[in-house]
Amino acid sequence: MAQTLGPVAALLLGVFFLVTGSGLQNTLLPLRGAFEGFSAINLGILGSSYYLGFVVGCLAVPHLVRRSGHIRAFAALTAGVVATMMAHPIFVDPFVWFALRGITGFCFAGLYLVIESWLNDRATNQTRGFVMSAYVMVDYAALTAGQMMITLYPVRGFELFALAAILFSLATLPVVISNSGQPAPIETARIRPLRLFRAAPVAMVGCFVIGLTNGSLWSLGPIFGIGRGLTADGAATFMSAVVVAGALAQWPVGFFSDRTDRRRILAGLMVGAMLAGLALGMFDFGLLGLCVLGLIFGALSLPAYSLAAAHAYDRTPASQAVETAAGLLLLYGIGSVVGPALASYGMQHYGPGALFYFTAGSHTLLLLFVVWRMCCRDAAPLGGTGPGMEEAGIACAVTGTIPLPEDETADAPSPAASQPDRRAQMRRAADEEAFPSAQDGRSDGG
Repeated sequence: MAQTLGPVAALLLGVFFLVTGSGLQNTLLPLRGAFEGFSAINLGILGSSYYLGFVVGCLAVPHLVRRSGHIRAFAALTAGVVATMMAHPIFVDPFVWFALRGITGFCFAGLYLVIESWLNDRATNQTRGFVMSAYVMVDYAALTAGQMMITLYPVRGFELFALAAILFSLATLPVVISNSGQPAPIETARIRPLRLFRAAPVAMVGCFVIGLTNGSLWSLGPIFGIGRGLTADGAATFMSAVVVAGALAQWPVGFFSDRTDRRRILAGLMVGAMLAGLALGMFDFGLLGLCVLGLIFGALSLPAYSLAAAHAYDRTPASQAVETAAGLLLLYGIGSVVGPALASYGMQHYGPGALFYFTAGSHTLLLLFVVWRMCCRDAAPLGGTGPGMEEAGIACAVTGTIPLPEDETADAPSPAASQPDRRAQMRRAADEEAFPSAQDGRSDGG
């Protein structure tokens, strides 16, 4: 454990401070907005604004990382988060908050891109599930700590905004002063979602659907609690129960996913999350009952993102970790733009339970897709490495020379048994021109 997590310990400490501030912010803003008279639609748009900025950040920040490096990009983006956090209590207006949340989402997209690409630069396929689970455990533990800080001061005051800004500022210290080396500068800042989809369709669709559900949960979970008759402290307790369970479940999920097809674990989680979401939408047992159901829901739904991300990193080369992280976060962000808007519309017309009816429906759709993909493709080899998977996966998907690692190959002819015709040669040449880095990846992997 020490050997695996030691090189990223400083980064994980920075993540803890950063996400603690984010957890406080995510709980504070919808509650403060509700007290200021913002409508449910406005609160849903507030969540969507964050993720709209998140999507833009996924497209733009890779260029910043390429030019400035991981450490400088982390420090600059954290400074942006601090500035926008302090502006919220000064300008209490829904439209100003929409803009501020968009800027915050832009910065957090870059921060998560830096963090996840950095972690995966230090991981292999044999340790990736463990490393990602440790990262998400830190993430969710920090979210819990941040959400519980809502009880320290009145929601209508200035103190909670200042406390969140202090936590964001502390996040830069361990990252900047650490002597642990950062990843090598990236060679390209392009994002090619179609190329990533060909390699890991379950990961791409999974990140989009998980964005739908998680974006709705983070944006509207406290409002769901208020709608069920809880106080602000009770809503924070409910959200903390969800997050604590998600954090505790990361470890066993990561452990088992490193030893079997990650898609099987993901499908099992979706079944449980669907049933727990239906129960949350249908029944109201008071604070204790909601917290128990929240524990079950969090344990089954929140580990899904790290599982889908690990599946994608298994099938892409380590040299393209930034591109992979940006593609996954882009799909997650798009889902998180759409999710709160749809869920808030349902809550306004059908009551607070519509939030979890929406998550149950989304989890059902992802379950069906995962089962379909498992019927179409075999699992990737457990012992493969990122660059090695490039030779067997990504480059082959682009050039069309041999099947993807997931493809069924029992009836496929060997490369030596058949020569490509002229149209295949022309198509391969066109693809190589469109995706020149795939050829670089083959050289690195071979």
